Amino acid sequence: MDVVPFVPLEHSTMEECVALATNTGRAIAERFEIPVYLYEHAATRDYRRELPAIRSGQFEGFAQKMLDPRWQPDFGPVTMHPSAGVSVVGARVPLIAFNIQLDTTRFDVAQACARSVRGISGGLRFVRALPIELKSRGLVQVSMNLLDYRRTPIHRAFSVVKDEAERHGVAVVSSEIVGLVPAEAMYHAAEWHLRVSGFRNDVVLEERIKLVMGK
Repeated sequence: MDVVPFVPLEHSTMEECVALATNTGRAIAERFEIPVYLYEHAATRDYRRELPAIRSGQFEGFAQKMLDPRWQPDFGPVTMHPSAGVSVVGARVPLIAFNIQLDTTRFDVAQACARSVRGISGGLRFVRALPIELKSRGLVQVSMNLLDYRRTPIHRAFSVVKDEAERHGVAVVSSEIVGLVPAEAMYHAAEWHLRVSGFRNDVVLEERIKLVMGK
């Protein structure tokens, strides 16, 4: 496994996930002799909190990287496993993989939209974004990971990309969610787009039933 995240859902807590991540990381290292790094909320050092920082160097450069005392693993040997490399285990909030398709073949427009929304370029703090060319569909795409939907909701990322695309005279064709998404994230989007006043999760029928049934 490259990355093993533990994510708190329903009534579980981040503290419980941190404990699980720590115990799992230790077990992987002891059982398989694979170097293990802890990330996000389980990170033991702040500069190792984000996954891209740990991954920097990739498989080819990681053996040299591990010679630096700052980058010795949290558990396991200080040398790479010959085939498995290293593993990263952590605790984080749910990640949403969200893509937006643009009605153009212009890759430079997708690049501009990705640059406008991703945090590292001065966009939204909890967004990572890349431009992708979809040749078979005659479109380009802005592919995003939303790292914390509570602080950067789906509709906010959508609006930034839409506005930047329109600035270039390009329309949004569609958007898509890859994998699973927390219900709360969709409620936030519905509340924003519908301008619902005083929206609460428990006005959703299924949520109210769960509440009444004590689940």
